[in-house]
Amino acid sequence: MDIETDGRFGNKRVHNRLGPGSGGAPSSTTGKVCNFWREGRCNRFPCPYLHSELPEAAPKRTNHSAGPGGNVWRNPNSGGRGGGGHGRWGRGHGGGRGAPSFKPPDRPCKYFLAGTDCSYGEKCRYPHSYCISDSVTMLTPLKGHDKVVTGIALPAGSDKLYSGSKDGTVRMWDCQTGQCAGVINMGREVGCMISEGPWLFVGIPDAVKVWNMQTAAEMNLTGPTGQVYALAVANELLFAAIQDGRILAWRFSTATNCFEPAASLVGHQLAVVSLVVGGMRLYSASMDKTIRVWDLATLQCIQTLSDHTNIVMSVLCWDQFLLSCSLDQTIKVWAATESGNLEVTYTHTEEQGALALSGMPDAQSKPVLLCSLNDNTVRLYDLPSFSDRGRLFSKKEIRSIQMGPGGLFFTGDGTGELKVWQWIIGGAQT
Repeated sequence: MDIETDGRFGNKRVHNRLGPGSGGAPSSTTGKVCNFWREGRCNRFPCPYLHSELPEAAPKRTNHSAGPGGNVWRNPNSGGRGGGGHGRWGRGHGGGRGAPSFKPPDRPCKYFLAGTDCSYGEKCRYPHSYCISDSVTMLTPLKGHDKVVTGIALPAGSDKLYSGSKDGTVRMWDCQTGQCAGVINMGREVGCMISEGPWLFVGIPDAVKVWNMQTAAEMNLTGPTGQVYALAVANELLFAAIQDGRILAWRFSTATNCFEPAASLVGHQLAVVSLVVGGMRLYSASMDKTIRVWDLATLQCIQTLSDHTNIVMSVLCWDQFLLSCSLDQTIKVWAATESGNLEVTYTHTEEQGALALSGMPDAQSKPVLLCSLNDNTVRLYDLPSFSDRGRLFSKKEIRSIQMGPGGLFFTGDGTGELKVWQWIIGGAQT
């Protein structure tokens, strides 16, 4: 193992400036919000309209517990009913379809995003922030990787955050200081990474590397042909999505203390790029534009979903619903019919191709969907309404999103940079 030590990263907050200060334009005489201000181009002074959003009713606090249940991300407010039924998908607050609950400026300052000096400084009309949201704040960047971050993991009981990259390394980050505590040279591009209990699994071309963080045991699982793009654990099996279209499975043997080959799931015509487990089903997304549903008891494909028209990049389970995103610029919500088969119950359209999905509760235990897009942003949506909660920005596309403890989550982008985020309530950290 090659160990390198990086400098300490501070926890300086990024100032999230969502509009002019209170000493700007005089108060509105019309009670309406200026549309030009919303677009960041109002040059009237004094302006007869508001240069701030109208106040909203304070959200009702909830005592429901948050967090995932098993391998399925669950809505803590649904009571297991899937967010109130199929009819509520895509309806914003107040019953209007698509009505946003948060109306952010269009984008941050382009000079700030590029890492160059902005000549306008604090007078710039665009926020100098990687985040435009009233619910999220960025805590710190973690710099070290040279290429796109393809996986992030936080093993149970560990004080280290792990990240894998196409630069061929796995980096260990100290959760207390933000320092890079060590670098593992894999010698090959890292395609994905997950943790399950004390186990850390890393997908690389033609193999899966396995470490037990408690016993320091290390294994090398062979069998894949090409890159391993996704990993999942369910029903005492480890599944790996392979570039050649197969899904390989291994079972841990207590007799040998090793993972032994268990099955090869064949059906996809092109590379499998995403896996998720919900109930007794494994869902796989592929470059062949389909999603396959596998019965975990028999390891047989029981349904093929072919409604997407381009590569299906990511799949996610939420209660009894399956969510998928694609380069066809859509997010689809699938629900089971009386026959047990999945059908699309709602389609949300984006302006860019969608790359990755993740779900987690916000600071008030409300379910939020995070969707990374080709325009170097992550969109935040309430579920099931798909109301806008804001955006995260990056210099390049964000390929990895990982939920953490205590309202934390992590993202990794195409430049190799990780960012640590936290959900907040009214400007206070959770």
